[in-house]
Amino acid sequence: MRVSEETLVKDDVHLSQLSEVAAQFIDRAGHEQIWLIEGEMGAGKTTFIKALCLQLGVIDSMSSPTFSIVNEYLTSGSKHVFHFDFYRLKSEREAIDIGIEDYFYSGAYCFIEWSERVKNLIPERHVLVAIHPKTQNTRTLSLSIHGR
Repeated sequence: MRVSEETLVKDDVHLSQLSEVAAQFIDRAGHEQIWLIEGEMGAGKTTFIKALCLQLGVIDSMSSPTFSIVNEYLTSGSKHVFHFDFYRLKSEREAIDIGIEDYFYSGAYCFIEWSERVKNLIPERHVLVAIHPKTQNTRTLSLSIHGR
């Protein structure tokens, strides 16, 4: 897997700046639709996905899909956005059973938490966002683009 030269790091990002960083990351990623959001439990993965969704014009209520595995949101332009949380998966087979490949190749944005649980199913072309807590209210966020 090839990592693009396009790596962007934002250090000491305050929670109030997530919207701005989300807009910058979307702009940098271009047309990439598969986004892996990585970070430890409580790092702010779902919070950042909400910021990304708002930048994309999502009009639906957003929440963590921990128990449903996938949430589908609609944008003001009638486009679909999918938010996955694979924390509870016991095997990649479970992701295949929910039709993960159909989601990934739908052309819709797919934001994925706990992607390491389905690592063999992730398309080669994807965006990786890593979130590292610095303090209670600040994070370091990095974006890298893979497979370009």
